[in-house]
Amino acid sequence: MYKEHTIGVVIPAYNEAKQIGRVIETMPDFVDKIIIVDDKSKDETVFVVKDYQKENAAIVLIENATNSGCGGSLANGYNWVKDNPVDIVVRMDGDGQMNPDDIVKLLDPIVDNMADYTKGNRLFTGEAFSKIPKIRYFGNSVLSLLTKIASGYWDIADSQSGFCAIHYRALKMIDWNKMYKRYGNPNDVLVRLNVFDFRVKDVAVAPIYNVGEKSNMKIYVVIFTIGWMLFKLFLWRLKEKYIVRDFHPLVFFYIMGMGLLALSLWFFSSLIAGRIENGFFPPITTLSWLFSISMGFQSLFFAMWFDKDYRGPNH
Repeated sequence: MYKEHTIGVVIPAYNEAKQIGRVIETMPDFVDKIIIVDDKSKDETVFVVKDYQKENAAIVLIENATNSGCGGSLANGYNWVKDNPVDIVVRMDGDGQMNPDDIVKLLDPIVDNMADYTKGNRLFTGEAFSKIPKIRYFGNSVLSLLTKIASGYWDIADSQSGFCAIHYRALKMIDWNKMYKRYGNPNDVLVRLNVFDFRVKDVAVAPIYNVGEKSNMKIYVVIFTIGWMLFKLFLWRLKEKYIVRDFHPLVFFYIMGMGLLALSLWFFSSLIAGRIENGFFPPITTLSWLFSISMGFQSLFFAMWFDKDYRGPNH
């Protein structure tokens, strides 16, 4: 228990037999439940966890029937907490890349009622650029920008960080079975939290690498797959938050902006075709292209501004 709040830690684990013991051993004493979700590991992860269970009654082991991905394992852990409530749930990975000393930093804003959800931000520290592999740093930066737009949390960065904490009042509101099951689940969660106007806060944490972890993430693939996922979630958030649950005219600005930008692409292709066929850019088409692209971006920027400043009934 931490400051009169019960604490649970959900740990998705896949083939972490070499690392999971270190994660368990370094867990702070105030953690009441350590919920380890094994994602059908092919190594000895389950047997290692069961050995620790014999000496630590706080450990709960959930074994996925099939490989469900990191998000699927996290969803199973959160669903277990729904039925076995604790006040605050921390999410950590089983590979030792998250410093257990930083858990307190995640808990304090929630305990002090300043946030409903906190997440680690590895980019706050000046060491991030030198410690994080460069390709992952670049991919993280691109996805962070896309997540700002999709989620509406413009003051949140390092969207790929899975080191987070959530209060039970927020956890129980979300249908975790619908969450994205692979690497994009931290981005997905932010979008879903925004629909309910939950307060999200970034917390500075230190990046940890080269502790024996092995990543299968292919950044050049993930950027496109998560980018497409974020676009669909963005449209879903607009519908759920600004049409179904409430109404805000920023929806019209978003629709007009995207429509005008799509139209500008058609005018641009017409410009190129006219140049090739007639040897010059048709003036009317040129003016139409300039108007549509300028008004399109202006409408989008107005919509983003309204979206950033919107405060729902929970505020």
